[in-house]
Amino acid sequence: MNLLKFKNRPKPVPPLLIEGEEVSFRIKHVANAKRMKLRISASREVVLVLPKSVSVKKGLVFLEQEKPWITEQISKIQSPIAFENGAIIPLQGENYQICHVPDRRGLVWVEGGKLLVAGKTEHVPRRVYDWILREGKSVISEKALTFAEEIQVEVKKIALKDQKSRWGSCSPRGNLNFSWRLLLMPETILDYVVAHEVAHLRHMNHSADFWALVQKMHPEMETSKSWLKQNGVLFHKYGATY
Repeated sequence: MNLLKFKNRPKPVPPLLIEGEEVSFRIKHVANAKRMKLRISASREVVLVLPKSVSVKKGLVFLEQEKPWITEQISKIQSPIAFENGAIIPLQGENYQICHVPDRRGLVWVEGGKLLVAGKTEHVPRRVYDWILREGKSVISEKALTFAEEIQVEVKKIALKDQKSRWGSCSPRGNLNFSWRLLLMPETILDYVVAHEVAHLRHMNHSADFWALVQKMHPEMETSKSWLKQNGVLFHKYGATY
């Protein structure tokens, strides 16, 4: 019997109880993480992200301190809203109703507070999703290039993805990735996330210089950060079904 194998086995993590209910929970050590943070998925799974140097014991203390915030965020998660006929979805903070118009020509367009979708019923979710990707790519690209010109950095590539844990990311090569759900949020929030990622092209860290640069590009930075922390989880309920 290999006693060393059993000796080094990690201790089981106690269940996470929120208002007496056990919540799906896991701990993830990330090599390049700078600080402890929490992520909550649309399925209400709580992920505690720890830098490699931080022990699970210390992480659990942090988790206990953040339970009120976790409780608040989980309470906000509602039933999924599919991109189907009759569904109401926000676009840059304004609500629009998806309306299937099978006898109209075209694909997807905005008209009178509605998002009209032509074609067969079964194609509605996919067409709405594809339209959001196209619109989001156009809007975000324009903003990213404007911010990049302002601080004199170069953007190599911009892509929209179905990112589950963050709203944007920046690679050392100058590639920017964003969540398509940003198009659903108020414009000032979208501006903040784009400015945040463009600033990483100058500072690949979260130093004081980095935050000062974001603040310069987006003066409402603190308000936007707070709004996103409090309301971002609400937008994970929206999605296509196909």
